[in-house]
Amino acid sequence: MAQILVVDDEIGIRELLSEILSDEGHDVLLAEDAKQAREIRARGRPDLVLLDIWMPDTDGITLIKEWAAGGELTMPVVMMSGHGTIETAVEATRIGAQDFLEKPIALQKLLATVKKSLRARDVRPATLSLANFGRSVLLADLKKRLSQLATSSSPLLFRGERGAHPEPFARFMQKAGTQWLVGEEVLSDASRETLAQATGAILFIEELANLTQNQQRHLAFLLARPDRGKVRPISFTALDPGLLEREHGFDPVLLSRLSELSIGLPALREYVEDIPEIAVQMLRQLVEARYCPQRRFATSALNVLRQYHWPGNLESLQAASRNLALTSLDEEIGAADAERVLRELQLHASNPGVSLDQPLREAREAFERIYFEHHLALENNNIARVAEKSGLERTHLYRKLKQIGIQAGRRDEGPQD
Repeated sequence: MAQILVVDDEIGIRELLSEILSDEGHDVLLAEDAKQAREIRARGRPDLVLLDIWMPDTDGITLIKEWAAGGELTMPVVMMSGHGTIETAVEATRIGAQDFLEKPIALQKLLATVKKSLRARDVRPATLSLANFGRSVLLADLKKRLSQLATSSSPLLFRGERGAHPEPFARFMQKAGTQWLVGEEVLSDASRETLAQATGAILFIEELANLTQNQQRHLAFLLARPDRGKVRPISFTALDPGLLEREHGFDPVLLSRLSELSIGLPALREYVEDIPEIAVQMLRQLVEARYCPQRRFATSALNVLRQYHWPGNLESLQAASRNLALTSLDEEIGAADAERVLRELQLHASNPGVSLDQPLREAREAFERIYFEHHLALENNNIARVAEKSGLERTHLYRKLKQIGIQAGRRDEGPQD
C-alpha cells in the first residue's frame, strides 16, 4: 500500500493511528517530535505525513514551512489539530498542507482523508525552490530584489525568454501563510467565490498568452475592484506586449496594470554557477517522487550540464534531468550520459524532424506530434499543465492527442467521488 509517517508527541495517538493504518495495509513510520520527523524525511520521502500542530520542540506549522522552503514538501501532509487550533490548521493548508483532521479523530474521517490524500500524491507537482540557490552574483542580486518586492501589494510582471520557468521566482516572494492561487484555474465563473474570499493571496499566471478572453475579463474586473489589494497578481510573459495585444486580444490598459512593477528573469546561461545545485534538486525530487530509481549526479556530469548553453532555459534543464533519471543505466549519472542527452536535446532543437516536402496536413500533424511530445515530457505527462501551455481546453487537447496518435494518461485529475 503506502508508507505513512505519523508525527505526534502523544504516544497514545501514535499507537492508535499506527494500529488503524497498519490494519489497512499501510507501512507506518512513527516520530514523536519534529527532530525525528526531519531524520525520517532526510532518509526518504513517505507517501503521506500526518503531522500534529503542537509538539514540544518545533510546531508542525514551522516544520511544514521548513520542508516547503527546502524543496522537501513533495508529499501530501495532513495536519492534526486539537480543539481551538482549527484556524491554525486551515492556515497550514495555505502554506502547503493537503488537509487537516480535528482531534479526537473519527475513524471514518481518518480513512477517508488518508485515501483522498494518497490519491492526490501522484498529481502534486514538486516545485523548484530558490531558497538554497544564489552562488552566482546575478541570481543572488535577483533574490534580494524579489525579497524587496515581496513587501509590495502591486501587480508584478516577470519578463523573460521561453522556458524561464517563472513559478519558483514567484514562490520565492510568497510570505508564510499567504494563499497561492493559480490564475488559469480561478479566473473563471466557477471560481469567483475563491477570489472573493482570498485575503493577501498571490494570483500566479504562468503565461499571459494562455489566458482566454473570458479569463482576461475576470482579471481586469479584479484589478478594477476597490479592494484589489486583497489579491496580488504575479504574472509572466515571454511575448512582446504588442504581440499580446494583436495576437491574444489583450487590452493595453490591462497590460499596463499588470506591469505596475516589472522585472526581467535572466536566461539560465546567465547564472551557470547555480546549474549544478539546481540539477541536483531536480533529480532529488524525481527520486523522492518515485519517478525513477535511486540516482545521483557525478561531478563530471554536473560540469557537462554547467557548460551547456541551455536555449530552453530551466524547462530544458528539467526535461534533461527527467531523461537522465530514466535512461541512465547506473545509479551514478556520469559525464557520458549527460553528453548523450544533451546531444539529443540539441539535435531535437535544431532538427525537429518535419519534412517540408510532404503535404501541408501531414507536415502540420508531424509538427504537432513533436510539439506535444516535447511539452508532455517537460510536464511529466501532466495534461492540465500542457493544456495551459498550449492554450487548449483539456477536452480539445485529449482529442488532438488521440488524433495525432499520442497516448496520454489522466495523471492530472484528482480523486473521483
